[in-house]
Amino acid sequence: MFLAFTGALAIGLSLGLMGSGGSILTVPILVYLVGQDEKIAIAGSLFIVGCIAAVGGLQSAVQKNVHWHSVLWFGLPGMVGAWLGAQLSIFVSGRVQLLLFVFVMLAAGVFMLRPTQFKPDTHQRTVWKVALDGLLVGMLTGLVGVGGGFLIVPALVLLGGLPMHLAIGSSLIIIALKSFSGFAKYLEVLSHHEQTLDWTILGTFVGLGIVGTVFGGVIASRLPQNFLQKMFAGLLFLMSAAMLGAMVL
Repeated sequence: MFLAFTGALAIGLSLGLMGSGGSILTVPILVYLVGQDEKIAIAGSLFIVGCIAAVGGLQSAVQKNVHWHSVLWFGLPGMVGAWLGAQLSIFVSGRVQLLLFVFVMLAAGVFMLRPTQFKPDTHQRTVWKVALDGLLVGMLTGLVGVGGGFLIVPALVLLGGLPMHLAIGSSLIIIALKSFSGFAKYLEVLSHHEQTLDWTILGTFVGLGIVGTVFGGVIASRLPQNFLQKMFAGLLFLMSAAMLGAMVL
């Protein structure tokens, strides 16, 4: 369990450093290091990441780094999408969910390798595009248990016209809203499959993750963002390869 708890710290570090990546780490840690069933891990990931992101989001709000108008237009459709995605998961096997998860990890890795010099059009903030993106990312959240920060941040910058510091803080609040919405529906999914959550594991991961988030915020102010993203991309590629290998074997 030492590796699992170390992973919990890494989840918080990722959210604190980049406002994303927490759930990308949580699901494989719960499946392969803790030994949980796929659906239990996805549900647990939503709860863990939701709690950690909520703490980080509140910290950003205190620092006035949250754009509440964008949270409204992205977060509320995202909550609806997360509920729908969790509902769809009833009809999808755990193995298929993990395969989708690996695909999302690879896509996230590719995205993280791209430079962060976004050029938003601050003169035209298209509300319906932000809302539609929120709905689609929310469905992904509910289906495979990812918070979607790696999609939310650029969407808020490119479609919402926000500077990076506001996009990251707003992303944490949106991740929390979507994660809790998906988790609420997932309680019904687990009941349908006669499965239960290990609340001791969840509480431990939340606590360690919050500690990681605090340290992540401190480190983020001292390291180049592009360097952090490249390191994270490398980790995603390694983890996706390891998960594919485990599923094949």
